[in-house]
Amino acid sequence: MRDKTNTLSLFGNELLMQKDEEKKGRTSERLERLDLHGELHKKILPLCRLKYGDIWEDPINGHKVGVLDATKQEDVKKIVGNEKVRLVVNDPPYNVAVGNANTNALFKINIEKYLEFSKEWVQNVISVTDKDAHFYIWLGADYRDNLQPLPDFIILMRKFKELRPKNIITLRNQRGYGTQKNWMWVRQELLYYVKGNPNFNVSAEYTDIPKILRGYYKEVNGRITENLERSKSEYIRAGNVWVDIQQVFYRMEENVPGCYAQKPLKAIERIILSATDEKDLVVDFFAHSGTTLIAGERLKRKVYTFDIDPIFAEITIRRLEHFRRTGKTGWQWQNPFPQLKDTKERQKWI
Repeated sequence: MRDKTNTLSLFGNELLMQKDEEKKGRTSERLERLDLHGELHKKILPLCRLKYGDIWEDPINGHKVGVLDATKQEDVKKIVGNEKVRLVVNDPPYNVAVGNANTNALFKINIEKYLEFSKEWVQNVISVTDKDAHFYIWLGADYRDNLQPLPDFIILMRKFKELRPKNIITLRNQRGYGTQKNWMWVRQELLYYVKGNPNFNVSAEYTDIPKILRGYYKEVNGRITENLERSKSEYIRAGNVWVDIQQVFYRMEENVPGCYAQKPLKAIERIILSATDEKDLVVDFFAHSGTTLIAGERLKRKVYTFDIDPIFAEITIRRLEHFRRTGKTGWQWQNPFPQLKDTKERQKWI
């Protein structure tokens, strides 16, 4: 753990940077995509407190963050130990070169190699989950390459007899991408599987969207009623198409500069509330921006998460510390690494 003096110094730097940005009126990210900038990656590595094989343990609520390999059973066992996991939420690489850039974090490889990679980490999920557990996987489809890997991954999952598919959830982004010769791509797919017969908290499905449409008439006790009368809630349930969750982008407080395709905190919290009770263990094999850890911290669940890249493990730890100091879920206009001096090199990255 960083000592108190350094923590206060770091917090002070963040506040000074924030005031400076407010004066300048700057409204852009302070850090470009970390997976695209090799020189920036080298500059940040010395700021990371963990190296491969290390695990940071949170002395307050028992969370763990590691630099580990999701495909290695000994790594997964090292962080989970003998504890049984009630929920796994994974956002693995999609085998899509995002923005036509093939990087270490967002790589594109032969589909057979990608499926072997997926098979190894899925087997590790099964090995550490409880007999009754939930398992969610965010995954994409490359329409420029026969929509792989989404259908290929779904077929692969049939080999794991311990797991049963329950649903395919679509998160409808408010922002998207596309061309004038195609429909705009505004969806993110979330696969939902279970092991055994875990409980599902239906109340977690209710959103903050009020019911406005009448219909679905039914006779109850001799009287014709409609759905608004029969409902126990004034709000609609989420269903398997989530239209009430905003895709994370730089103008949102929860944004973590440098992290591409960050998942919305509200989406992870919905999953956690539906699948677990307070103090249950949640695991994420691909920490990235640390969203699962922040969701667990807010909902009083213990989270073990790891990433093979020390920088994303460091961001995850810093995001938790930042949240506890400031109450903010991300950095928005600020930089997760304020130790970087305002040099000419840094100006290229902000």
